[in-house]
Amino acid sequence: MAAIFNYWGKAHQSDEQGGEPYHLLPYHCLDVAACGWVLLSDEYPWGQRLAAELGISAEQLRRLFVFFLCLHDLGKFARAFQGLRPDILQTLANAPANYAYTTVRHDSLGYQLWRSRDKGIQELLAELLAVPVEQVRTSNQLDSWFEIVTGHHGQPPVIQSISLPSYFHPDDTDAVRSFVRQMWQRWLLPEDAALLLDKRLGKKLKACSWQLAGMAVLADWQGSNQTFFPYCKTPLSLQHYWDKCALPAAYNAVRQAGITPARAEPFVGIEQLFPFIQSPTPLQHHAIQVAIPPEPQLFILEDVTGAGKTEAAMVLVHRLISAGLADGLYVGLPTMATANAMYHRMSQCYQRLYRAEQQPSLVLAHGARHLSEDFMQSVGAQPKDISYLQDEQSASAYCNSWLADSRKKALLADIGVGTIDQALLAVLPARHQSLRLLGLGRKVLLVDEVHAYDAYMQTLLACLLEAHARQGGSAILLSATLPQQMKNKLVASYARGCALPVPALSEVAYPLATHFPAGQGEQEVPLATRKEVQRVVQVQRLDDEAAVHALILDSVRQGKCVCWIRNTVDNARQSYQQLQLLVQQQAGSADRVHLFHSRFAMIDRQRIENAVLEWFGNRSTEQQRAGRVLVSTQVVEQSLDLDFDVLISDLAPIDLLLQRAGRLHRHVRDRHGNRLHTPSADQRGPAVFYVLAPSPDPQADERWLQQQSGSLAVYQDLGQLWRSARVLFEQGCYRMPDDARRLIESVYSPHAAIETPDAVEHASSEAEGKRRSQASMGVFNQLRLEQGYSRKSSDGWDEEVNIPTRLSDKTCSVVLVIQDEAGLWHPYAGQLAHGWELSALQMRDTLWQEAEKAIPADLKTQMEQLRDAHPVLKWYRLMPLVGELATWYDAGCGWTANKGETR
Repeated sequence: MAAIFNYWGKAHQSDEQGGEPYHLLPYHCLDVAACGWVLLSDEYPWGQRLAAELGISAEQLRRLFVFFLCLHDLGKFARAFQGLRPDILQTLANAPANYAYTTVRHDSLGYQLWRSRDKGIQELLAELLAVPVEQVRTSNQLDSWFEIVTGHHGQPPVIQSISLPSYFHPDDTDAVRSFVRQMWQRWLLPEDAALLLDKRLGKKLKACSWQLAGMAVLADWQGSNQTFFPYCKTPLSLQHYWDKCALPAAYNAVRQAGITPARAEPFVGIEQLFPFIQSPTPLQHHAIQVAIPPEPQLFILEDVTGAGKTEAAMVLVHRLISAGLADGLYVGLPTMATANAMYHRMSQCYQRLYRAEQQPSLVLAHGARHLSEDFMQSVGAQPKDISYLQDEQSASAYCNSWLADSRKKALLADIGVGTIDQALLAVLPARHQSLRLLGLGRKVLLVDEVHAYDAYMQTLLACLLEAHARQGGSAILLSATLPQQMKNKLVASYARGCALPVPALSEVAYPLATHFPAGQGEQEVPLATRKEVQRVVQVQRLDDEAAVHALILDSVRQGKCVCWIRNTVDNARQSYQQLQLLVQQQAGSADRVHLFHSRFAMIDRQRIENAVLEWFGNRSTEQQRAGRVLVSTQVVEQSLDLDFDVLISDLAPIDLLLQRAGRLHRHVRDRHGNRLHTPSADQRGPAVFYVLAPSPDPQADERWLQQQSGSLAVYQDLGQLWRSARVLFEQGCYRMPDDARRLIESVYSPHAAIETPDAVEHASSEAEGKRRSQASMGVFNQLRLEQGYSRKSSDGWDEEVNIPTRLSDKTCSVVLVIQDEAGLWHPYAGQLAHGWELSALQMRDTLWQEAEKAIPADLKTQMEQLRDAHPVLKWYRLMPLVGELATWYDAGCGWTANKGETR
């Protein structure tokens, strides 16, 4: 008994921090186990569900999990690890620090200790189970349990064998055996021990191992929070420490973590969430009336832009939560801008999902989440403990990171909003993916703009849907323009996760609600759409930029507001500068010509986005709109509620053109541009969608789009672009929603009736090959979930491997810095909260490498010194805006130094 108290589990960086200098290892193990005990209580959603999946009682699961959780840090018994604080090692064990703690981390050391055949844990468990040791050595279930708990730092433990005597003194292995024996006697009943030999349970455990591994991570983080678990170096009986210290602290720590599910408010009607809705749209009415079977389910809602898809989805979310099929929601969106907009919408209704006395959590999750004015979060401060290896943070450090980094916490909050990337990481070999998967387990996964992803992200999304269905999660997918092939793939993946036959989808109507499994109801339900979005859109082709300029100038003379969506940042900047001159010559002022793209520093981008919403948004007035011109890239394409009198677009694939056209006459207005709130027709005349494109000649060849090389560089598939132009221009107009399905399938279906010119089709073969390569890369990169939480699930678990959620060019964050008269450096955004982050913009690595060459050596040195002085700048590149370099960025034009950027 005394030997196990010769080991520390946590220690301060120095004795000058005050309080106890270290925390005994057995106590830390019990702290973490106590948090696991609380997480599997009836107060939280995981215990009953996981026990049911395993086919054992919740009490048995709780005892088994807590027993193994007590063993999560066996690797810290290694003399090599203890030598990280030689002074404490000398105090506790009277031993020198003569073992090197080098390449193998303590989590993997613990797993290797279990795998050792040298009179270690295997022999002890064989003795305790009264079975031959070979039966223990070959037990897949025991192996899974040790992988689950020793993978508590967010990755499965390393599998390959190591020389344990290089890390462990013989006294250490004796102490380990003593500790394991005591934990066995403390936790396991005879009937629990018998379960450890059940091969069927072992197979089921592999499927549940991802969620249990996430719980091990969460328990370790909470059990490492010194606010609740102060260090203790005084030996006490383990029972006393558990009863008086660990367990009471665990209840407080887990409750304070903000992950207790809020109680749902029973669903009564759509007005609970949206009091302003007096008359539900057909889609919203369907969401109110559709039968909700008592099982995980997938909804796909397809309707035109402005049909109220988000509100309909939230009705379904409310019904699923109130039926006990979910506890919360995660909304995944394609971009940070769309996530910000959705977060603002959620903030106005999410509390109505839950009872009035509840305090549900809403968290925004993306890389710039703390820059949203709507987002506020407090971060608890606690003393730092000792660091381990360079790439091995302590659990306290991870806990602090979790509190500060809502991208991970959002998946455990009641309501999380962020980019889809945060959810896709749950099916990639990324650190802490198991925590993300655990957080999603009792959430409705709502994916908006689901058409907006390339073949790689579609493959990962399909994998995520399968994993989500497998752990009992429901999902809702929204799109105005979803190709049938993509829909079939996503539904098939969800069906596999539910272990159900893949349904045959055949309905071509639009709008359409798809529901699987639908119980006794229909899987595909054709719908009407609301009258306000039923319209005819005329389409007019413009041959060249001169024709675009003439149209814009004429529209400005008439007092109309105009948007021109360009496909590259470079083209948008050039057109903006040209239009400024032309409008200046015509009107005497160009102050109503604006530019919006993604290459602005965050402070400028937020300013521009807010202004754009004010000028062209739902509440914009005649005075704000008249004669105003916006030159933009794809940043206005999705989720921003904008309305233009005149809309012009560069050629793009048909689904994106339809998305863009959704910003044309989006709201019902009078002829001056003022909103009309009573039922009436729009008074601005016919809605005309102008597209800059060459004529889709049946004899076109690979040079057909050479005058718009930027568009081809962005969208790459010449055949898709040619077919998009052909189907859009052949009739000169289209009717929404009647023609939506025909337009999309004419471009994307392999059975499309449009015959693409041979030379154009041949030019598209490279793009098709790239799509197939992207899909194959998605399959290769995604986790093999059937392997369970193990290194066998992926070849990408190594530290140096960074598997992305997107295959676009690698990007970096660049912070703009300026110099005052005294020579001191400051953020471009000024002395504001988060000033450095507000001064950041994203760009491709290749563009930064070009810019970096222009920075003189002395300035590079100063930038390194600035980074050292401000830890927040650790992961940023720094661009000094001084001298000639000051011309590389402009508040009105954004980043101006490089040419050819897209989006």
